[in-house]
Amino acid sequence: MKHRSLLLKVLSALLVFGAWEIAGRIPVSYAFPTFIESMTALARMTFDGSIFVAYAETLKPLITGVAISTVLGIGFGLWIGLSTRFEWLFSPIFIVMQAAPLAALIPLLVMVYGIGLTSKVFVVCIMSMPVIVLSTSSAVRNTPASMKEMAKSFLAKDRHILLKIIIPAASPVIFSGLRLGVSAGFIGAILAELKITPTGVGDIISYSRSIADYPSMYAAIFSIILLAVLFLNLLEKTENILFKGNDRGYVSD
Repeated sequence: MKHRSLLLKVLSALLVFGAWEIAGRIPVSYAFPTFIESMTALARMTFDGSIFVAYAETLKPLITGVAISTVLGIGFGLWIGLSTRFEWLFSPIFIVMQAAPLAALIPLLVMVYGIGLTSKVFVVCIMSMPVIVLSTSSAVRNTPASMKEMAKSFLAKDRHILLKIIIPAASPVIFSGLRLGVSAGFIGAILAELKITPTGVGDIISYSRSIADYPSMYAAIFSIILLAVLFLNLLEKTENILFKGNDRGYVSD
């Protein structure tokens, strides 16, 4: 089963890369390079070290923002999911954050926090935290009441019900929210570099576009997608380790 899943993923990647190569050779646009040209540019940036220098800058707001969003997002999500009063009070805030046009908020963040790391971390948090909070709260609210009642009948304490019943049952949806939040965080990190100050990978994208070096631009974009995929796979492995055997949670039953 695992080999079949891996084979399907490889075939899917080959189809996408093949379509990219064909589209670049037609070409669909003069600004759309082939897959081979983009990978050549990525290899060049890897060997000269420029891609690593760029990621040293990009990962600072990304990792900081995602870490803050994960800790606070899960904490707020559990709090909102366990209390109807706090759901009524805080849930609309995160719904508005999720729906707000981030590009319009960036100038306000720059006015308040400047063009440094703080503003970029805020952008990542605004992108990723609402998804994590709302997914976690929804998962907690939909934990089967029968399991909680059974635990109470055995005189289980509230913290034991939370740690041994609610969180394991809600873990599939929580981790789905984390994966979506991490994906949104990557978008926020690059958007911050494009809109606030051109640093890191965002600087490569902006500079390559300005000099019409489209293979380098697409190579930088591809590297971000590749890193996001690796992060998401790491999250999936972490979930399997923490909640071994819980492939399908009670939330989806």
